[in-house]
Amino acid sequence: MAASESNTRPVVVVTEGGPHIWAIVNALADRVGPVSVILESPESKKRLLRGRARRQGWVSAIGQLGTMVLTRLGKRFLAGHAERLIAEEKLDTEPRQGQTIIHVPSANGPQCLDAVARINPGVVLLAGCRLLSKDTLARMPCPVLNYHAGIAPKYRGMNGGYWALASGDQGNFGTTVHLVDAGVDTGGVLKQARGKPKTGDTIASYALRQAAFSRDICVEAVGNALAGRLETIDPGLPSKQWYHPTIWFYLWTGLTKRVW
Repeated sequence: MAASESNTRPVVVVTEGGPHIWAIVNALADRVGPVSVILESPESKKRLLRGRARRQGWVSAIGQLGTMVLTRLGKRFLAGHAERLIAEEKLDTEPRQGQTIIHVPSANGPQCLDAVARINPGVVLLAGCRLLSKDTLARMPCPVLNYHAGIAPKYRGMNGGYWALASGDQGNFGTTVHLVDAGVDTGGVLKQARGKPKTGDTIASYALRQAAFSRDICVEAVGNALAGRLETIDPGLPSKQWYHPTIWFYLWTGLTKRVW
């Protein structure tokens, strides 16, 4: 949808940022119209660890932390692969000059709601940010969508692309744009896209690969929201929430299934 065809109300993206998110933001700016980005501060690793320990136990939480550390190191060692991926897919992964960016401590804080109220958008797209509370969601003045790097509802939660591959379900290596409700990636599905990882892709680069084949569905879903044409679909899939893999599962799966 071209900018001239869309509603004149602006678009807001709420995110913690990252190269794959900026690729989507810039695609929206090119094809839908101006985008204001509300950039929340990352949640502290200590708080994340405690939250996961409460839900899953300390053993799993520490194992997941190990994978997160390894992934961060992997991004440094595999930076050349990411650069080639970005070039091949023509991804624009940096904020552009003049991009409106509003910094807030949290997507659930009053500063975020104040910013949304000032902008008065026609749609809010969440992309890699905290789960919105029921109170925050109820106070949003427009439809709220979420870009999820997995095929929902089968791969809700974290690392949906990785878990599809690790489960031998390569046909569901994909992404979803869905309506936001109080659950974790449980809202009505609007659009889905499926693709394939390429040689050299790992858990450190899946998000970039997924963003490359998901720009169209983000543009379409946001454009439909602005035009008041939101229609959900039924993927006909079971529902399960996934988390970060533990370091021991990740290494075992990499060695035995060549899924890294």
